[in-house]
Amino acid sequence: MFKLIRRIFYFIIIFSLLGVLWGRFFNPIITVTQIEGWMEYGKINRQYISLDEMGSNVQKAVIASEDQNFFRHDGFDFKAIERAIKHNQNENKKTIQGGSTISQQTAKNIFLWNGRSWLRKGLEVGYTFAIEKLWSKDIILERYLNSIEMGQGVFGVEAAAQYYFHKSSKDLSKSEAAWIAVVLPNPKKYDPKNPTARLSRKHAWVMRQMRNVQL
Repeated sequence: MFKLIRRIFYFIIIFSLLGVLWGRFFNPIITVTQIEGWMEYGKINRQYISLDEMGSNVQKAVIASEDQNFFRHDGFDFKAIERAIKHNQNENKKTIQGGSTISQQTAKNIFLWNGRSWLRKGLEVGYTFAIEKLWSKDIILERYLNSIEMGQGVFGVEAAAQYYFHKSSKDLSKSEAAWIAVVLPNPKKYDPKNPTARLSRKHAWVMRQMRNVQL
């Protein structure tokens, strides 16, 4: 029995590493999140493009909004995690704050599924460590910006740019790029075409923070 468990464990490790190595060169064929979007909305709107084709505005906007230490950390931002824990412990807060980095979100989006179980978080840690070691930061960012859910059945910045602004992501203005970035915490709920007051404040903040992002 022990040998069988060990073989299964080794198989999972090897299979996972092969998936990470494959992902270093190719965008995912499909992800669990994309399958969920298709089942819920009956469509998958996505367009995989290279990092250069995305333009700099949307890259800066997403980094400013989601993970300003992206190029400085090794996959985990422990200060951000500590801030999120303190924020979420405050019972008066109406929203839950996450401490996940772009690297962690990429690992989850491409290899795993949504949810808050300890199993998924544990696997996320392993995949995050692997992609930080085997991919470059540019590859991680490209995979993230191509796979992240940005609307109801809309995945990736190119599809989002076409969906919301009817133009390519490389042609987005700073303001348009910031609008796309601010929907990320809840892309099924937020709409940059009909923003709430809170979303408008976040948009103004992202616009200011974009000046601090160096690609």
